[in-house]
Amino acid sequence: MKELFKSSDLSDKNILFKISKMIGKGNLIIYPTDTVYGLGASISHKSSLDKIYSVKERDNNSPLIALLSDKKYLEKIAIINDLNRDKIEKLITNFWPGGLTIILDKKEIIPSNMVSNGSSIGVRIPELEDSIKIIESCGGILATTSANISGEPTPRSYNELGEVIKNRVEIIIEYKEKLKGVESTIIDMRTTPKILRAGHITQIEIEKIIGKVN
Repeated sequence: MKELFKSSDLSDKNILFKISKMIGKGNLIIYPTDTVYGLGASISHKSSLDKIYSVKERDNNSPLIALLSDKKYLEKIAIINDLNRDKIEKLITNFWPGGLTIILDKKEIIPSNMVSNGSSIGVRIPELEDSIKIIESCGGILATTSANISGEPTPRSYNELGEVIKNRVEIIIEYKEKLKGVESTIIDMRTTPKILRAGHITQIEIEKIIGKVN
């Protein structure tokens, strides 16, 4: 059964509870983040994580990231090493919520199929209240990727969502406004800081906070 909700519905705690129960049972959600529309699933359901790859028609060599509702959930799923702790805390203070994904070593709670059998996890907090409400209702963590079929444009608004992918999920959130449309910047903070993907946050902005990065 498919459920379509408007963003205004998210002020209703009963609606949020219903969404969280559905996701908890392994259903997928298409919902707005601050950057682009996302496709999300519970990290507790390995089968729903596999379903994300199937829905997107994407091989499982591209890891999903974890969106958080609050920084207090970060060390539940990721390891902050002492070498870079100060720099990581500065990045979080200056760019979260926002368009910066930080790569860290993952903890065992993260299923292997979420991260392509790798040892790291990408994490960020979106700068959109509706996203925060949904993620928080699901325990503060939601596995997420862009809500598009692989090879198709990344949707920046509800109207840009493809009909095929909408028909493959159980929950859709209709958000009226256009999103930023620029994907998050990805920075690897496991050892020497390294930018893996340029995006919403510029290298210059990052270097003002933590110094030189590769």
